[in-house]
Amino acid sequence: MTEPSTQQPRQSPPPPAGSGGTVPLDSTAQLLTRITAQLGTQLSLVSRNGTRRPMHRPRPSEALRPSDTLRPSAAPSPPAAPRSPAAPTLLVVAHGSRDPQALRTVLALLDRVRDLRPGLDIRLGHIELNRPLLPDTLDGLRGADAVLVPLLLGRGHHVKHDLPAAAAAAPAVRTRVAAPLGPHPLLVEALYGRLVEAGWDPADQGSRSAAVVLAAAGSRDPDSAQDTRRTARMLAERLGVPVVPAYASAATPTVPAALRALAARGRHRTFVASYFTAPGRFASAAAGAAPRTAAVPLGAHPAMARLLLHRYDQALSATARSGGVSLLASA
Repeated sequence: MTEPSTQQPRQSPPPPAGSGGTVPLDSTAQLLTRITAQLGTQLSLVSRNGTRRPMHRPRPSEALRPSDTLRPSAAPSPPAAPRSPAAPTLLVVAHGSRDPQALRTVLALLDRVRDLRPGLDIRLGHIELNRPLLPDTLDGLRGADAVLVPLLLGRGHHVKHDLPAAAAAAPAVRTRVAAPLGPHPLLVEALYGRLVEAGWDPADQGSRSAAVVLAAAGSRDPDSAQDTRRTARMLAERLGVPVVPAYASAATPTVPAALRALAARGRHRTFVASYFTAPGRFASAAAGAAPRTAAVPLGAHPAMARLLLHRYDQALSATARSGGVSLLASA
């Protein structure tokens, strides 16, 4: 005799929607819930005036992509910032000298400037006697912007005539000519530092026997002499003793004459401050006249590097204020 099976009979799955079959309902409540939901859906398609609203069909851009279900939506990437134009080249214009130490000194100064402003294109051009000459450097900057910063200490023929003429002869370069380095407090800082290196004692401030001769190259331009006298006054305020400007050429007094005049006034503890940017014939002649060790030229003193950048920035600001016109920046 066969025992009855304990397994329940398998029920057939409900027919799919639209197949014509009926879907069993568990209760009357479920039936009412389904009718209410369908009625709400139909009513949402009818506007207040009784017309049927158009059904919203997603645009192709709104369609759900398969990848959208696999990863969270990411915020749109911000647009790339426009690249700022390169800063104009800083073209340092040195005078030039036959003294081999002059070029080495100027190159050391430019290295200091590069340390202060990494990434800035810094080049060198000479008025005479050394390469590269200024016209050659300008020729290598065709199509570029450049600020010519004279490595010169005052207004004179080179600043007023030679530099503007060189810029005008290079029309393929958009140029601005900065002011000369002096007079400026940073020059006084460099002069003071070189004097201390040469043996100047800050305790000599106010001394009745101490004095300084500011030895400069000299120029027939009255503006150049005025600039040197102004620097001498600024240095005298810093040192607290008289500072007399003297010249190696083209103007008076000479360095030996200035030393004799100071000695006649009882100023026997005298120093010579070298108002030259680099070694050369005039700097050597001035040092040879000093009764004791003369200060070395300004050279690669840190204040000189800061001053070159200051004149560069000043020229850019002045050009911006003038609407882009090339000009000589004011001192």
